[in-house]
Amino acid sequence: MAKKVLVVDDEKLIVKGIRFSLEQDGMEVDCVYDGEEAVRMAREKEYDIVLLDVMLPKLTGFEVCQQIREFSTMPIVMLTAKGDDMDKILGLEYGADDYITKPFNILEVKARIRAIMRRTAKKATAENKKKYVEVGDLVLDCEGRRVSIAGKEINLTAKEFDVLELLVFNPNKVFSRENLLNIVWGYEYPGDVRTVDVHIRRLREKIEANPSEPKYVHTKWGVGYYFQH
Repeated sequence: MAKKVLVVDDEKLIVKGIRFSLEQDGMEVDCVYDGEEAVRMAREKEYDIVLLDVMLPKLTGFEVCQQIREFSTMPIVMLTAKGDDMDKILGLEYGADDYITKPFNILEVKARIRAIMRRTAKKATAENKKKYVEVGDLVLDCEGRRVSIAGKEINLTAKEFDVLELLVFNPNKVFSRENLLNIVWGYEYPGDVRTVDVHIRRLREKIEANPSEPKYVHTKWGVGYYFQH
């Protein structure tokens, strides 16, 4: 799904530049040039992020922010021309998630957008995550970080649990070893993809009746691993 962004600024050249740059990254961008139109668009469509200028015709950016907050928690980044701290504080008080001071570098804007989208996605995942997941004989208790098979508790290490939890919550999605290494161990991890293979092997030995013919954690040859419901 393409990320949807609403850009609100009355300086058309700035809007054009932001739009072009974000569309290059595969985002869907809507642009409006005054405060009233911004509120209307935000009501009609749920955006992943709103880039909102402070100085706008009809309604100020702060008023727009305040009105959007009455019906939505969509992330809002204020664009402020002044380096004036009062503006920044006001923006955040009205419910903005972040602010960027003009003139800005588009790469900084993109980095902020990505960071906020990551935070939002994490929050959504945490909120949507069920406490218990049952698949066949396998029961995953996310809060207690316990796993049992046919009523018998299985002792997993922290990383084995993390790998299993990630796979279970993304059934049939194939994760490459590099992907698993990045998500579970973190980008800074100096290890090697074989770490993932070792953990998958140990995990299978613990949860599969026959590890060489797995029922839960499968290998897609040449691609990676996935969990089958």
